[in-house]
Amino acid sequence: MSTLKLFSPARLGNIDLKNHIVMAPMTRNRATSDNVPGQIQAIYYTQRSSAGLIITEGTSPSPNGVGYPRIPGIYTKEQIEGWKLTTDAVHKAGGKIFLQIMHSGRVSSILNLPEGAEVLAPSATSPEGDIYTDKGGMQPHTTPKEMTSDDIKKAIEEYTLASVYAIEAGFDGVELHAANGYLLEQFISPDTNRRTDEYGGSIINRSSFVLAVVKSVIEAIGTNRTAIRLSPYGVNAGMTLYPELDETYAYLVEELNKLGIVYLHMVDHSAMGAPEVPKQLKQKIRELFKNTLIQCGGYNRESAEEDLQSGFADLVAFGRPFISNPDFVARMEEGAELNAPDFNTFYTPGETGYIDYTALS
Repeated sequence: MSTLKLFSPARLGNIDLKNHIVMAPMTRNRATSDNVPGQIQAIYYTQRSSAGLIITEGTSPSPNGVGYPRIPGIYTKEQIEGWKLTTDAVHKAGGKIFLQIMHSGRVSSILNLPEGAEVLAPSATSPEGDIYTDKGGMQPHTTPKEMTSDDIKKAIEEYTLASVYAIEAGFDGVELHAANGYLLEQFISPDTNRRTDEYGGSIINRSSFVLAVVKSVIEAIGTNRTAIRLSPYGVNAGMTLYPELDETYAYLVEELNKLGIVYLHMVDHSAMGAPEVPKQLKQKIRELFKNTLIQCGGYNRESAEEDLQSGFADLVAFGRPFISNPDFVARMEEGAELNAPDFNTFYTPGETGYIDYTALS
């Protein structure tokens, strides 16, 4: 067996992890009935429970936040009960699991939302290009309604209640998705946030919604169960780079550190074609954030071990290899060949390309 730090036990807040490997959150679009997760999700995550920590796919805190077809929610009793199947099974298998809470904001089509829901964002601007819908194929993004003060208060409440429901469903904690161009990041960026009130304009104002959500969630479930994901320099969903980007994230991370959240999950999407996060900014974030820092993006066994040994990362997250390799941890430890992913079934409903990938044994 390997003696690498990557495969040795780790500590996250007040929970023990079997290794330093994190399964990154990845949308899989399998919640086919009223955005309720079920037995199929329980099988999928349990197959991958050899990861030290699993972070689930983005899960909506409200009907307004659903955005894409078939993504799970955490705002109805049925969804809470559905998620219990996953948490029970993962815990029985010795795994730990956080729920990623993702409100999609402007990255949405009204055709993907439950009846009566609306597309909301900091400002009434849409991403360019189309979004897939089950009802009408590719469609232009629905122009969002600019959120009122009441909408903002309600959204903070929704994130908070979703966090409470996540703990009720048996999750070890929640990761607030402030990356990849979704609602929280839409408030951070001056290109998507053109507000002139206390939530727009300056770096402090643009960060205030995210920090208000984090504070509210901490009050509800505690620092040891509250985490966040950030993607500076990410260009998903129409996000763009802006002059004060580094300064914005330095301020945000400093404030998040003061709040004492259990981990900060930093993703660099350059392996998938986005601009690389400058090393200087990564080092600044490492200096500013004192609790567990998860680094994600284009890692292999060697680069992960290097960053763990140097202290640049406390845990390392891997994404796509987990999709096609339920036993990814064992394969990486043994240096075994990986199953090739079937990109055609990443986002399709059903078991194919989801729970039918083979393990070594």
